[in-house]
Amino acid sequence: MTASRTHTYVLVHGAWHSGRVWDRVAPLLARAGHRVLAPSLTGHGERAHLLGPEVGLDTHVADVVGLLRAEDLTGVVLVGHSYAGMVVAAAAEQVPERIAALVHLDAMVPADGESVLDVLPATRHLLDLAARTDTPWRIPPLPERLAPAGLFGVTDPADAAWLRTLLSDESARCFQQPVRLGNPAAAALPRTYVHCVDGLPDGVVRRPVPAARPGDGPSRVRELRSGHDCMVTVPGELAELLLQAAEPF
Repeated sequence: MTASRTHTYVLVHGAWHSGRVWDRVAPLLARAGHRVLAPSLTGHGERAHLLGPEVGLDTHVADVVGLLRAEDLTGVVLVGHSYAGMVVAAAAEQVPERIAALVHLDAMVPADGESVLDVLPATRHLLDLAARTDTPWRIPPLPERLAPAGLFGVTDPADAAWLRTLLSDESARCFQQPVRLGNPAAAALPRTYVHCVDGLPDGVVRRPVPAARPGDGPSRVRELRSGHDCMVTVPGELAELLLQAAEPF
């Protein structure tokens, strides 16, 4: 596992997860000589106690933008998994000068003005279920009985047990707030789209990669034979793809 120059990777987890979901990938990137940060978004991991109805997509975008500014990071390979495709797209709008490349890892790819509910309409069912409870803003992880492919695509019992310890509830506002896109500098960033071919089908977890438009940066698509949580099931293969995503197109 080699790379021609040093990069900084910021790995952003998806809904319900925490930064620890990258524990198997981060050391591989670091061993190749790169700096790696895998923050837990507000309401998750060591920050789970901060979850509340006011936490939304904008909160998580501010988490990422704040990290890049506080650490004065530049040349960042910004990776968003699943829901975090929304987060990294919106973060890039604010600080495109700090980002070298974007990676949408089996992730949502929003258009301007879209929310998770637009990109992933099935999320409406989860909000409807929560609305019948005493905490209608609190969205638990998808029940395993509704996940025939395993817990987020993780089928090994030991791996699933470990993953279960990382999961916590999400705020409904994360799924309801829209992204605002339109910064030409962000649109010009190179992007890599990684599809987990054994994950959930197109249109369930992600939208198809949008057609290139004038002013868009270069993009490429890679496939990874894995369930949705590829950082748990195939960390070595994922690390190799992330190293390639940092290299010039």
